[in-house]
Amino acid sequence: MSDSAASKTIMLLRHAKSAWGLDVDDHERPLSGRGRRDSLAVGAFLADHDIRPDLVVCSTATRAQQTWRRAVKGGAPTCEVSYDDSIYEAWVPELMAVLRGLSEQVSTVLLVGHAPGIPDLVDKIGNRDGRPDLWRALDDKFPTSGLATLRYDGSWAGLSAGSATLVGFDVPRGAAKKRAKK
Repeated sequence: MSDSAASKTIMLLRHAKSAWGLDVDDHERPLSGRGRRDSLAVGAFLADHDIRPDLVVCSTATRAQQTWRRAVKGGAPTCEVSYDDSIYEAWVPELMAVLRGLSEQVSTVLLVGHAPGIPDLVDKIGNRDGRPDLWRALDDKFPTSGLATLRYDGSWAGLSAGSATLVGFDVPRGAAKKRAKK
């Protein structure tokens, strides 16, 4: 259990690569082959680094849900998952409201969402102190399967602009299966 002054970890994951050209509503677009591989790699990354969120808050979009479910298949620890429709097509104010509404018992949250909301949220809550290498990478591109990790000291309700420190930015990628030559 964490109190309001305890250090918190905020992990912001952009869903894995989705499929295009399908006759489905945007909300229902599934992962592409690369997205399925990359989401497994996200799970392996979390497991390899012993990252155990207390809570995963995931967009209700098919591609976001599939990203998290396949991450679990890839080794991510199972934990409480909340599917939140407000994350789909969310901008920074809506995403901030999700984080500010978290229970103080949550010390590590992983939010699975979309661009531009997720990259913009990192830019909003992250201060630019330290780790210029991470900020350069983020400023260059926040690709699908991108995972930003920030540390924050304070209550969830007090989360504000520039109040968190960027401590990691990773883009787990899965290897494509090679076809056997005939």
